[in-house]
Amino acid sequence: MIDRIAPTFRPSDSVRGYQRWRSLLFLHWPVPMEALRPLVPESLEIDHYDGVAYVGVVPFAMEGVRNAWWPEWAAMDFLETNVRTYVYHGSQPGVYFLSLDAASRLAVWGARTFWGLPYYHAAMNLVRTEDQIAYETSRPGGSARHKVSYRIGAALEPSQPGSLEHFFLERYLLFLEHRGTLYSGQVHHVPYPAHEVELLEIEDSLLNAAGLEIPPGPPAFAHFSPGVDVEIFGLQAMPGAP
Repeated sequence: MIDRIAPTFRPSDSVRGYQRWRSLLFLHWPVPMEALRPLVPESLEIDHYDGVAYVGVVPFAMEGVRNAWWPEWAAMDFLETNVRTYVYHGSQPGVYFLSLDAASRLAVWGARTFWGLPYYHAAMNLVRTEDQIAYETSRPGGSARHKVSYRIGAALEPSQPGSLEHFFLERYLLFLEHRGTLYSGQVHHVPYPAHEVELLEIEDSLLNAAGLEIPPGPPAFAHFSPGVDVEIFGLQAMPGAP
């Protein structure tokens, strides 16, 4: 049975880094499991809600990104856009990234070099005017892009375990396969404060670039969060991994 509560507790391990995630937009499309299966390591199972699997695009701002031993003045700020789906290993639910775009060449180089994460450097821009946000991601040469504008709506009640919002938002584990070994990494933060979203414009080719054929049109679900402060814990090889 999948345990969706245990990952929400703070680990007792030493903190490896700190980040502040701000102005997060969570966009989700349903996708056939058979379309996801070739894109996800065989050691991971596709997670689903009421039998439906989802892929998400999450554009947001990263602030105060630093290792635990760095001073605050050395922290980095940059924009990032993730394409992700939901998986589990044993009883542990988490996120598997199909791609990550960042406006920091250093972050892209480090994640690709040391962990083989599918990071891409992209030009990004975020403009906020009162309750409206415009966000754009564009890889070099326009090979893939994401453009969205939206209006932040009413605050939602805290997501409850078993709800669709909890399934989408409350994810504290990431999984990655590096050189044949499956790893998990954990983050910790307070539950996301979430809001309704009115989408004004959206254009996306990141999903297609990740290997998915998503029909044109808006996502099935959209949520916004003003953000959370995050503690990062180290990656660990999963039990049974070589």
